[in-house]
Amino acid sequence: MSWPAARVFWGAAALAAGALLATCNAIQPGTSPDTAAERRIEEVRDLLPGTWLREYTSQDVRVRRVLRLERDGAFRESVRGVDPAGHVIDHLHEGTWLYDGTNLKRKYTLMDGNPPSRLNLPLATFEIAFQTRNEFVGVDHIHRNRIVYQRVPEDTHP
Repeated sequence: MSWPAARVFWGAAALAAGALLATCNAIQPGTSPDTAAERRIEEVRDLLPGTWLREYTSQDVRVRRVLRLERDGAFRESVRGVDPAGHVIDHLHEGTWLYDGTNLKRKYTLMDGNPPSRLNLPLATFEIAFQTRNEFVGVDHIHRNRIVYQRVPEDTHP
């Protein structure tokens, strides 16, 4: 190795070692850089269980969705749609949910009491952000949907 190349190599090694030492000194004993992020994820996971209401209108049908998220990862979703003529359509869905640190993901295992087709397994994935502890906004980046859920009493019906 030539002298100029050796100087560049050892200079880069010294910079890398200095950066590593600075990073190690910034971390408090007993903590890791991800502790704050992990704590935030756990806070959101703790906020999600409960009963949530979403109301909207789609193609002149007024829709109320009541979503019950259980602590054990199960969910139950009751849906009621009312068309302009007053006809009522009710649905009841069940499945499992999880929060991955960014997205609330729901996998439907029963739709109106029947298992869904294995060829078209329904999933719902929304990137969520809490506005308050009683309201969160979700964005489905695939279908470009934005939703808002508000916490409601456990006995709320659609």
